[in-house]
Amino acid sequence: MLSTVNSYVEAQSIVNRLAHAGYDVSSIAIVGRDLVTVERVTGRLTYARVALRGALNGAWFGLFFSLVLSLVNEPTTTFVIPAVIAIGAGMGVLVSLALYSVRRRRHDFSSVQQVLASRYEVTVPSGTAGAAQRALAEAPRDRP
Repeated sequence: MLSTVNSYVEAQSIVNRLAHAGYDVSSIAIVGRDLVTVERVTGRLTYARVALRGALNGAWFGLFFSLVLSLVNEPTTTFVIPAVIAIGAGMGVLVSLALYSVRRRRHDFSSVQQVLASRYEVTVPSGTAGAAQRALAEAPRDRP
């Protein structure tokens, strides 16, 4: 182990400094210890929000599908692309609402999950720790 720090940003900084010093960083690992899962609640789910999110996701899928079709097929008329986007949006609304109504009472909120560690260890292969420490001592500090 080369170093133990409290944040992932600090661990990245150490690896960046080693890279700038010319150290072979391909064998370095950043290991998170004492992992915890943090779930941040971002809002309450309603049928309207679920429908809007489904429409947006379906529209993006429809746009992608229509662009692929326009590349594969002969030039299509101008109403085909908006029609496929609208069909994708409609299907997205239907699927999203169906899934939400099945899960409604068990999960009535939207959230984002994140895995955090209490400390991060920057490790190098055994036998190279001395070279890594010298390279780190010679490397300039990252600027904020």
